[in-house]
This record gives sequence, C-alpha cells and structure tokens, in this order.
Amino acid sequence: MPRETILTAADSDAAADDRVEPTRLAAEAPRTDLATVDDVALRPKYLRDIIGQRAVCERIQIAVDAAAGRKEPLGHVLLDGPPGLGKTTFATCIPRELDVSLQIASGAALSAPKDLLPYLTNAEEGSVLFIDEIHRLPKAVEEFMYPAMEDFRIDITLGEGMNARTLNMKLRPMTIIGATTRSGMLSAPLRDRFPVREHLDFYSIAELTRIVVINAKKLGLPIDDDAAEKIATASRGTPRIANNRLRWVRDYAQSRAAGEATLPVTDDALGMLGVDQAGLDPQDRKYLSTILRVFHGGPAGVEAIAHTMNLPVDTLTDEVEPFLLRSELVIRTPRGRKLTTKAYDHLGVEAPSEEDAPRLF
Repeated sequence: MPRETILTAADSDAAADDRVEPTRLAAEAPRTDLATVDDVALRPKYLRDIIGQRAVCERIQIAVDAAAGRKEPLGHVLLDGPPGLGKTTFATCIPRELDVSLQIASGAALSAPKDLLPYLTNAEEGSVLFIDEIHRLPKAVEEFMYPAMEDFRIDITLGEGMNARTLNMKLRPMTIIGATTRSGMLSAPLRDRFPVREHLDFYSIAELTRIVVINAKKLGLPIDDDAAEKIATASRGTPRIANNRLRWVRDYAQSRAAGEATLPVTDDALGMLGVDQAGLDPQDRKYLSTILRVFHGGPAGVEAIAHTMNLPVDTLTDEVEPFLLRSELVIRTPRGRKLTTKAYDHLGVEAPSEEDAPRLF
C-alpha cells in the first residue's frame, strides 16, 4: 500500500479515521487549513475511486503508471476548470498512486520567491508540490519557478550591486501540480512547462447522484434514491455544491425527520434554502426577475442590472451568471443580457414575440 505522507495540514483526502500526520515540513513553509473534516472525509483517496471525469482519470493514470514504471518523477500537471470539480482531489490522489509525499501551497500566499523556496528545497525525490490557484502567482515567483520545473535547480542571488553573486542550487527531481480556475490568466511560458494539461468539466446528474449516495453512506445518512437524485439535480453539476447540499439535508433530517433523507424531507430541506428543481437559488431568481420586471426581458447591461440589484458587478459575472448562461436561461448579446424562452418558462411567464420585444439599448 502507498505510504500516505502528506506534507501539509491542508486538503488531505484521508478519511477522519484514517488520516496520517504530516511527516516533515520546512519551518518557514506556512501551514493552512483549507478544508473541513467532513470535506476531507468525503474526498476520494485514489484515482479509481473518483466518479466522473473518466477520460481525465484514464489519461492521468497512464502517465502515473508510465512514470512509476520508469522510476521517474511524473511530468508537471496543470488542472483547470470551474471551482468545485475536483482539482484538489486529483492533486491529492496522484501522490498516493505514486507512493510519494505531498506539499500544498497557494498561489496567493507565494508573494515572493523566498516564500516558494522552502517547498522546493524540502521536496523529496519524486514528491509532488501542489500549487492551488496558480494563476495568482506574481511574475517574479513564476520566473523563479522556470529553472526548477525544467532543470530542477534554482538560482539564488546573494548580496546587492557589485558585490552580488549567484548561487546555483540543485533540487531533487519532483512534480509540480498546478490548479487554476482561470487558465487564460496563465502566461504562455508557464503554461507550456506543464506537459500534462487537463480540463475538468461539469458532472452529469447520474454521476452526481452516485456521489451523493456514496457520501451519504460516509456521513451515516440513510437516503432514498429519489432524494439523492433530487440533491444531484439541484447541484449545478458541481460535486462541491452536491456535498454542501447533502450536509444541509443531513442536518435537516436529523433535526426534523428522525435522521432519514426521504424525498419529501429533501424537498423541504432544499425549499428552506430557496433552491428550486433547476438548482437556482434566490439570488439567481432575483437576477432573472430583475431583467424581466425592470428591463422587460432585456437586453440590459450587466452594470445596470447590478446597480438595480444593489450588488457588485463582479458578483454577478463571477457567481450568478456562469450557471445561468450554462443553463441557457440567459444569453449575452452585443447590447447586453437577455432572457431566453427557457427563462420565461422557468419564471412562469409567457415569452414575448420578437415584434413585441422592446429595444432598450
């Protein structure tokens, strides 16, 4: 069995009753707690346990098996995709498959090359360094990483001015796994240094239902198949949201329904959150109703909508609109956002004909 030596307190996948304490970490390297105990317990531990993303799993498994067979470090891996789809899960499963240790860092926390130095110098042979939100690395840190990724060495400048000298330090061969929700923000030189690049997509209802059933068992929650499918349908194609909905249903069932998640109990629990069958929450419906009521279905500019709703523009563009656009409830036109026929149906309103639709902009 692989030796699960996780060199950070953050995002370990091991179950609450099967976790292994960190073995070694540089004194300078920050420890962060990025996951709750429940979240740790619900994460898969090996690639074979991951539900969904099967094509990605198979390609990574091939790369892992080949690297293990050659007794070489795995090539650097870049994982991109929307939040909550399993980038951290993949990053913590890979070192277990390779039987190597893992360190975890955050791109936002690495503000200078000196912050990255402890992770690189303390890395064991063939170990994995996972950098979450790697697109947030400053330019200086990114350029400091280039020789470490290509030649497993770093150049340290000592002193200043004419007395400065450069110290070349060799590193143990290692693997860097980067995760990002905005791959377009990565510079081309950094992106090209990852030979393994994988994009994670949203999950199907069937896959999310399996995840809910398995995780309900881990949480000790008896759940009906219909209730599990209900939670999956209301989870926006995202396992993290499915797990959050499941935890709420568990709390509701234990408080109000003798601890069993039947379909009526699940309906009541999600209804209390304001989540409907399509997975829309109150803010989503407020967005749609604002465009319908104030802007007569659109088109309307996002800034005008944000001001009307008294919300920051980036809240709409980053949190609200992506799911509505993917669900084909809203479209972006050159003149602004506009409701689709599907949105009118969801709101229970008859869609206007093209001739009757107002032209506001």
